[in-house]
Amino acid sequence: MTAHHADFTSSSAAHSPLGRFMLRPLALALISGFLMAGCGGGSDDGTDAPIAVVLPDAPKGLGVADTAPVQDPAKVLPFVDYAYSNQRGDARYATLETNAGVRVVSGFLQIWKPTSLIVDAGQTAPANGSFPAVTASPWTGIPGDATDGQVLNSTVHAANIQFVVDITSKRTEAQALAAYLDDRRGKGYSISDGLGPLAPAWRSAAGMTTTITSMPADATTVLYNEGGVDVGVGSATNAVLGKAVDFVNNIGENGSTEPAKRFYKYARPWRWSADVKVVPQLVPAKSTTPATDGGFISGHTAEGVRKAMAIAYLVPQRYQELMARSLEMGENRILAGMHSPLDVIGGRIQAQAVAAAAIATGSNKDALKADAFKQAQAAMQAAAGVSSADALNSFAHSQPVAQDRFADPAATRAAALRRLTFGLPQIGDKTKPAVVPKSAEVLLETRLPYLDAAQRRVVLKTTALPSGYPVMDDEEGWGRLNFVAAADGYGAFNGDVLVTMDAAQGGFSANDVWRNDIGGAGKLTKAGSGALRLTGANTYSGGTQLDAGVLTAASATALGQGDVYVAGGTLVTQSTTPLAVAGRYTQRKGAVLQLTMGAAGAGRLAVTGNVMLEAGAVLNLKFQAGYKPAVGDTLQLITSGQSFGGRFDTVTVEGFTKFTTSYDGKTMLIKIEG
Repeated sequence: MTAHHADFTSSSAAHSPLGRFMLRPLALALISGFLMAGCGGGSDDGTDAPIAVVLPDAPKGLGVADTAPVQDPAKVLPFVDYAYSNQRGDARYATLETNAGVRVVSGFLQIWKPTSLIVDAGQTAPANGSFPAVTASPWTGIPGDATDGQVLNSTVHAANIQFVVDITSKRTEAQALAAYLDDRRGKGYSISDGLGPLAPAWRSAAGMTTTITSMPADATTVLYNEGGVDVGVGSATNAVLGKAVDFVNNIGENGSTEPAKRFYKYARPWRWSADVKVVPQLVPAKSTTPATDGGFISGHTAEGVRKAMAIAYLVPQRYQELMARSLEMGENRILAGMHSPLDVIGGRIQAQAVAAAAIATGSNKDALKADAFKQAQAAMQAAAGVSSADALNSFAHSQPVAQDRFADPAATRAAALRRLTFGLPQIGDKTKPAVVPKSAEVLLETRLPYLDAAQRRVVLKTTALPSGYPVMDDEEGWGRLNFVAAADGYGAFNGDVLVTMDAAQGGFSANDVWRNDIGGAGKLTKAGSGALRLTGANTYSGGTQLDAGVLTAASATALGQGDVYVAGGTLVTQSTTPLAVAGRYTQRKGAVLQLTMGAAGAGRLAVTGNVMLEAGAVLNLKFQAGYKPAVGDTLQLITSGQSFGGRFDTVTVEGFTKFTTSYDGKTMLIKIEG
């Protein structure tokens, strides 16, 4: 190979502190509109014969965006439009067809058939117009007696109860304490654990307190004796966080779980099996009126999910952690022996619908949600001693796992995924496409502010759980939504995706991370001044185009399996192995490639197809923490599986003032000289 050498000397007028140097002019000529590059760029025989660099077009992708349309409201009634019907004691809303809170969890009817399909357990209601009076059901609440319902899927029902038997028989002291606290104290206070480093500030500013901080040594007559203030003090007397408190309080409107409990008439797990071990200190709280103590759905779970969604909306810097905390609370209801997995799943489903309704069509819509968000961000920034949403995000993730049990994103995601299904068997079609309920996207407004409503719906669709799980295949789609995954961006590009991030907007619009493993045949185009980081094992095949801002590839396959086209902005590599480009790599004039290299080729560019550089392309070389090459080292920066055309006009190397670049037909090298 004939290397093209240049001696570099430091000059304050020409060089940055990191060592910005212009290469000695190359033997280039522009012929017939083509850039002619020397130094063997495109020759395999070691000669300096120039070759023509013909820049390809940008990846074409699929040419269409993915959608997640709302289902026909004449066929599938949207919960958000009928949330008001979730009532008991009103004959108009006593049936599956007329009560949205009952209907949204109607998948349970594949597992269990109650004695009557009406909201009537311990419940009466006078006739109302054409709706007949409700008389109390004879259901006693005791499994197996003459008034009980019918198990329709014995496999799932047995697995549901056996799960509680198994988990309560293996319960540790720490798990018993967590289950006790989540049962006794205010649910908002428990959920605020998910705020991590921000929890003390939130509790203080909201006026949130609890009197339950430990578990009694013995089981005597412990009842509901919380004497604290659960959500906090509202705007009437709290100028710092009062509107945020109002917002959280409002999230529970039309959120009662009693209509569903009194419709489905399904007993608690400790009534189904004597082998279920209730936490001893909670035994005195066991209801003595089984006819009004249905287990499906879990009220504690529903309340926890609603409040987690409310606080996550206001403090999206801890979105995943708050949602994960709500799922943890659901599992704690099982560990307590008070609920089964299906009870908890049903509570989660209904709560998601209730929260969306409160924001989209209820008391939290319009000005209040905007004012509450602004107030929450200001209060948390002041408490953290920072002045931006981005800095608040850093502070919110500043504690190690020993202090913040949700600090490991991978572990948090894995635990959340397990708690969404509890390993129950899939009993239905496993191949049904996901559908997204009307207005579900509002729950991601503050977490993904740079996407529009239609894009947020697609995010929910592409991160949804598989079909076939018990209860979760409701017609609207609430059961399969996975908000922990959705907060990490798209799960698939089944259409082309244009992401425009405006750094001037701050927060996630300035800087965000997508951690999902993104599949699909679509294309990603990153535009706008903000920065997006991809960390997944991505397999999308439509190509990647960077027009502006920063796109960071933080895994070996972050850029999928298609062409990569850097038209503008800065592409950053931060992978722990070479960054793979499965197709062609093209870089235009003024665009920047920043290789952040480590040992064993970490962060270098390994291109399967052609590498093509337009005159004026820029390369910045930096080094990962703990790695610095020695003087005399030669580093392989870019390799091509086919050919290498063009040259970088500007090259900088962090920490060095003298180096030599060289190219052959398939490789770019740099030698560190001082």
